[in-house]
Amino acid sequence: MRLPRATSQRSPERTTPAGEVPPTAVCDPEVVSAPSATGPAGPAQPEPAADAAEGWVAPTWEQVVRDHSARVYRLAYRLSGNQQDAEDLTQETFVRVFRSLADFSPGTFEGWLHRITTNLFLDMVRRRQRIRFDALPEDTERLPGTSPSPEQVYADTHLDPQVQAALDALSPEFRVAVVLCDIEGLTYEEISATLGIKLGTVRSRIHRGRVQLREALAHLAPGRVPMAEGAR
Repeated sequence: MRLPRATSQRSPERTTPAGEVPPTAVCDPEVVSAPSATGPAGPAQPEPAADAAEGWVAPTWEQVVRDHSARVYRLAYRLSGNQQDAEDLTQETFVRVFRSLADFSPGTFEGWLHRITTNLFLDMVRRRQRIRFDALPEDTERLPGTSPSPEQVYADTHLDPQVQAALDALSPEFRVAVVLCDIEGLTYEEISATLGIKLGTVRSRIHRGRVQLREALAHLAPGRVPMAEGAR
């Protein structure tokens, strides 16, 4: 599925190449400190698992953040739809990675990161669904907003705002499947392994998510079906 990109012109001061997520503090190993070496975080320099391939050396915190933070942040933004949650998810993902390096066996590191990020996102959604807030009185003093400007949102996502809104409207399970498949480029088999669900469930979620996206975005291209049913 080819999701349309934003066509509006960026503000002159932004020079981030199209398709890239601009730098954020959670992507800078010099800014993001490694978790504490004491307590539940475990040793500061974890050793590879006993059954790991001979010669494999666990990467350092700086290496992990430098090599993978941009991809994790981009995925977190696609899933959450806002910068604050994306940064929180990215930070928590690397905390989990640091604590689990000792148990990681050499393999597909990117797939492991996808699994941690998506599971943290789904946990966040479920946690928030259990929280109930009472409405604030209308005369309550309101704090100044800190939401990013439209230009910042564009620079962070490079997706047409209507496409991002349509993604945000999907249920979390459908959104994860569609984002992993159509934006991150994972195969059905990789998504199945990442989410720990059956292949048939992956196909169903992607199909239903795409159908809902087509319906939500039909006005962008009247009379045109952006993707054949069942197409990859």
